[in-house]
Amino acid sequence: MKFVVVYNHPYDGSFCHGILEALKESIQKSGNEIDIIDLDKDNFNPVMSSQDLQAFTKHEMVDEQSKQYVERIKQADHLVFIFPIWWELMPAMTKGFIDKVIFPGSTFNYTKSGYFMDATLDNLKSTTVITTMNTPKPIYSLIYGNAIKKALIKGTLKKSGLKNVKWKSFNMVKNSKPEKRQTWLNQITHLFQ
Repeated sequence: MKFVVVYNHPYDGSFCHGILEALKESIQKSGNEIDIIDLDKDNFNPVMSSQDLQAFTKHEMVDEQSKQYVERIKQADHLVFIFPIWWELMPAMTKGFIDKVIFPGSTFNYTKSGYFMDATLDNLKSTTVITTMNTPKPIYSLIYGNAIKKALIKGTLKKSGLKNVKWKSFNMVKNSKPEKRQTWLNQITHLFQ
């Protein structure tokens, strides 16, 4: 099986990077293949240009880097996102990836009614979103409205037709002890074996 990981964190000393390394090791040990799309190292431009927006209405992607990302995802059995939650939302590069890669005519098509979408990524068996944040989980849900669940999980990934979408969130990372972080990394290892 092949995993494509969309990774967004600029600092290699981050806990997100630790998650990426644990995930990579687990996937490779189980004999599977991993392809990492590192948005920061790729210098991905997250800004939707006028040309991108016109292309969106015509369902014809024009951004070459985004086209390459779509081709890589089309080769995957499983898609994984890893990113931190900053100010209760995803970083700009992750948002730009969603805007420029989850694209009509490339990763989904609209149904005849125009109300719904069908994924064209038939190869994908699952999509997993892994996030880190410093906000406690109950506060993120009750006070801040769980923006990732509403906007990304339901409003983008499931809406565009992806199946078996799961979200794993590690909260209060900044104050966590090394033992707790190791427990979390062990969870990632078991999740992807």
